[in-house]
Amino acid sequence: MKEIRKKTEQIIHILTEKKQTITFAESCTGGRIAAEFTAVSGASNVLHGSAVTYSNKIKHRWLGVDNDILEKFGAVSRECVSQMLDGIAKMAKADYAIAVSGIAGPTGGTELKPVGTVYIGIKTPSGTEIYHCLFHGNREEVQKQSVIFAIEKLSQAINF
Repeated sequence: MKEIRKKTEQIIHILTEKKQTITFAESCTGGRIAAEFTAVSGASNVLHGSAVTYSNKIKHRWLGVDNDILEKFGAVSRECVSQMLDGIAKMAKADYAIAVSGIAGPTGGTELKPVGTVYIGIKTPSGTEIYHCLFHGNREEVQKQSVIFAIEKLSQAINF
């Protein structure tokens, strides 16, 4: 995790220099991405807030995820994460956003969406990327891998 902490510090430094902000909409990671950022001094320069949107009801109310999307594709889907990104970026008026929704386990998996299925979205001023991941391990390991993946992809998107 030392490498991820260093990347987080670099992200905060770069966004501070550019006077840009970031926000997060987290479901299965339960605020762990925000916690990783707030563990770094200076995070308040770029992170003004984030949301843990665990239930579908809150994804809909707070982020504006369409109930039709939740019914047709489920919360663990590219479509849901796309709307989570748009909703949190708009709410926080942020330049960058990360949204995560998945099945950390040990329960909740299905044949089509087994435990470890996670969608991670990264929104930047130049566009949006959504990744479909399948992580392995217990609940904590799936959450940890999700956090690492999201911060890695954000650092790549910022190009350092």
